[in-house]
Amino acid sequence: MAKHKGRGWHSRLLAAALGVTAVAAATSVWTAQADTVGGRQPEARVSAPDAGSHDRAKVAEDIAHASDRGARGVNITIDDGPDPVWTPQVLQLLKDNGVKATFCMVGTQAQAHPDLVKAVVAAGHRLCNHTVSHDTAMDTKSEAYQSQQILDAERMITKASGGVRPQYYRAPGGAFTPYSRHLAASRGMRPLGWNVDTKDFEHPGVDTMVATVKSEISNGPTVLFHDAGGDRSQTLAALREILPWLKQQGYSYGFPVR
Repeated sequence: MAKHKGRGWHSRLLAAALGVTAVAAATSVWTAQADTVGGRQPEARVSAPDAGSHDRAKVAEDIAHASDRGARGVNITIDDGPDPVWTPQVLQLLKDNGVKATFCMVGTQAQAHPDLVKAVVAAGHRLCNHTVSHDTAMDTKSEAYQSQQILDAERMITKASGGVRPQYYRAPGGAFTPYSRHLAASRGMRPLGWNVDTKDFEHPGVDTMVATVKSEISNGPTVLFHDAGGDRSQTLAALREILPWLKQQGYSYGFPVR
């Protein structure tokens, strides 16, 4: 999967997150070592209530693309939020079309907007861990750094949601490593890829985004959109066309397999 380039917003987000992550880094490194070496489960360090033991069950480490609705299923995935301007509009649009989606949340965004995280959960959507600061170079960093990004984000999202844990882990820009996939899976978060990249982050135009989905949906069911990081009006306009069109083609909406 190709990495996204030119994301100045994420560079600023990474800088802003350093203050949060530096404080927690030592704890996170210890936690990761305890998980992988000593076999201890650091649940006591998660301040939010546990959502249930089934959410913590180890899942497959390979990157998921398939839909739980089978060959004619489609997974709508929404990345980088939540955002106070765009996430509510995305939620309303999904509701209007009867669609459930997977929201891949950045930890600092979830921490800043817990009301929106709870709204996503209340609407029946699923949560995905998209790291603390959306560092697309994570695959070049140490295992300790990867642990901090994944585990701290898991705690942030779980606390913001009121205790609902993310069920998936999507590496920023697809920067997975064998280590990050193993760690996420051991925490019950299935690594999550995508098949169709609308490139809405680059503002290619609504017609281009719609055409991309129509021409590439045969490649696989998981479609990538964003609800943060800038003006998402093109994303909303594209979704208004794409969601009913997919239904007309006989697709049904589901969640990525776990």
